[in-house]
Amino acid sequence: MKNIGFIGMGNMGSGILKGLLKHRFDPAALLFTDVSPERCEIVTAETGVESVSSNAACAAAVSYLVLAIKPQYYETVLEEICQELTHDPVIISIAPGKTIAYLKEMLGHERRIVRAMPNTPALLGEGMTGVCFDPKEFSEEERNLIAQFFQSFGRMEIVDESLMDAVVCASGSSPAYVYMMIEALADSAVKCGLSRNQAYKMVAQTVLGSARMVLETGMHPGELKDMVCSPGGTTIAAVEALEQWGFRNSLMKATEACFQRCKSI
Repeated sequence: MKNIGFIGMGNMGSGILKGLLKHRFDPAALLFTDVSPERCEIVTAETGVESVSSNAACAAAVSYLVLAIKPQYYETVLEEICQELTHDPVIISIAPGKTIAYLKEMLGHERRIVRAMPNTPALLGEGMTGVCFDPKEFSEEERNLIAQFFQSFGRMEIVDESLMDAVVCASGSSPAYVYMMIEALADSAVKCGLSRNQAYKMVAQTVLGSARMVLETGMHPGELKDMVCSPGGTTIAAVEALEQWGFRNSLMKATEACFQRCKSI
């Protein structure tokens, strides 16, 4: 029996798979399937990981089953695999809006479910994943493997399931806002005379470095902001303009919209 299997090899599924391989998970212990045979051939050629032709075959062959599919396909896939889970695998779900209670209702209340919300920086091993599960349902060895799994493509935080919609707001959807900020800031730098290539590099590296300052210094973001804002200087003038045009309020309104959409899925 294989150790970890994936249903779905889109961007997130393939990104997580490659993260596992970088952290010395044995390709022979991994398995996947995808609706596209062409996609299966490409991923196997890139990774050396074997594929199977159906969701049911994948579910029957692994100890940990990762559901790397979009929420709208869950009902169909769960119906396909339900009868194949006779060996009690750990189910890892990475879709927004699909609760542990929903998965247990579809697959059986005895099923052991890990619910998680990763984000797209996982594709580069810099993901942030909120994870929830009932630790009483898992052995210490299983809990350790779950941690290794999520840490193979970034950082993880254990949260209560009631906070999973907030995780979508904090890290699941928010990369899109960061990309929009990078694009807008680079456009403004181009207006000031930088080449577009230079602008994107300088802005993106600044975002990367600023994020590391928050994570590695442990300082409050406001304190780090104040360190850049010299009295009467250029930065505080820019910060005043951001406040005037509702920068923080825009982000908070975006988060509210994201949160409400999570509730409706």
